[in-house]
Amino acid sequence: MNEETDIKETYFFDTYAIFEVVLGNPKYQKYTNCQIITTTYNLAEFNYNLKKEKNKKEVDELTKKYYNHIVEVKLEDIQEAMDLKTTNRQLSIPDVIGYTIAKRLKIKFLTGDEGFEKMDNVEYVKK
Repeated sequence: MNEETDIKETYFFDTYAIFEVVLGNPKYQKYTNCQIITTTYNLAEFNYNLKKEKNKKEVDELTKKYYNHIVEVKLEDIQEAMDLKTTNRQLSIPDVIGYTIAKRLKIKFLTGDEGFEKMDNVEYVKK
């Protein structure tokens, strides 16, 4: 067994992470077997942006695949996330909500977004 490809941990996938896995980035290969958590917002952002590059049917099928990994967003998540957003305006709303949920669930937030690179509880993987 290869430790690098057998991760069984749970991660919150931000939109960037979903893209990198779907597009086959080798640096994200080791995350393809882990438990995925995300939100409707990240999935909507993924669907919209991928439709700029691929056909609707293919994108909708990929989106459907990740739909079962969506977690509920609580009022407290939104409030805490918007506190974070006010001090980090460059971060997207879906991603600050996801970061907040990852902290609540005590799982790592998987991203390649440089705005999160130095933050606690982040697994930062860039191309």
